[in-house]
Amino acid sequence: MPRSDEAEWWFNAVYEAVQAIPAGKVTSYGHIALLLGEPKRPRQVGICLKHLPSEPSSYFHAGNVPWQRVINSKGMISHRGPGSAERQAEVLRQEGVEVETDSMGEFYVDLARYGWFPDRLPGEEDEEEVSDLEEE
Repeated sequence: MPRSDEAEWWFNAVYEAVQAIPAGKVTSYGHIALLLGEPKRPRQVGICLKHLPSEPSSYFHAGNVPWQRVINSKGMISHRGPGSAERQAEVLRQEGVEVETDSMGEFYVDLARYGWFPDRLPGEEDEEEVSDLEEE
């Protein structure tokens, strides 16, 4: 079933926002939603990442959208299927992010150390400055 224009816009906006997360940093589903002006849609961010194509069959795919850098607001890597949390932890470790495992086998990242929580997406500051200059 094809996506509506609104859904397509949302998926693309999520993927573009995730591309802005620097290597070695993580953010939360909720923060991506907040940056996109939809703070009550963190689950929809997760759905977009769940449906990110693994192969470069479309413009956005797992090779150019760093899906591994988005975790939950508690710093935990969410399970999306068998082995998914382990795989995400390994990819983050390869980027230099320390991932701890608790006694229950859950994977955690220290958000105080590795968190990326800007007020705006990179590039939005430039757009705002241009708008201010145009109004003068």
